[in-house]
Amino acid sequence: MRTIDFSPLYRSVVGFDRLADLLDNAAADGATGYPPYNIERTDENAYRVEIAVAGFRPEELSIEVKENLLTVTGRKAANDEPRRFLHRGLAERNFERKFQLADYVLVTEAALADGLLSIALKRELPEALKPRRVEIAVGQPASLIEGEKAA
Repeated sequence: MRTIDFSPLYRSVVGFDRLADLLDNAAADGATGYPPYNIERTDENAYRVEIAVAGFRPEELSIEVKENLLTVTGRKAANDEPRRFLHRGLAERNFERKFQLADYVLVTEAALADGLLSIALKRELPEALKPRRVEIAVGQPASLIEGEKAA
């Protein structure tokens, strides 16, 4: 398997360390592949992450968001009963899957159904960052500032 070395990026860019870290982490995450997942855009500002977690109960899963990093962890409880498998194809191993979230993306809900963990995400821009319409006044000079009187 190929690995990509991003260290030249660290030497040649200043202030873009986060971008280089994201590329580095994305390359490392691609190696595991477990558990499989989908990322779906459900609306202009809404997304859904679906992770295949067959065999996990809700109490064995945890979802945490910290500093734009969504971390989904699955820890299987110890099963003490002896079982003899003729074929074991269902992976029930512990996992940790991380997703880097863009600024202002929030987790709104999570649900577990039919072996799929669905996590709903929504981008909510603060009012100050949303585009706003500026009305054009007719018949007033542009230099007139509120509170000033014309001479």
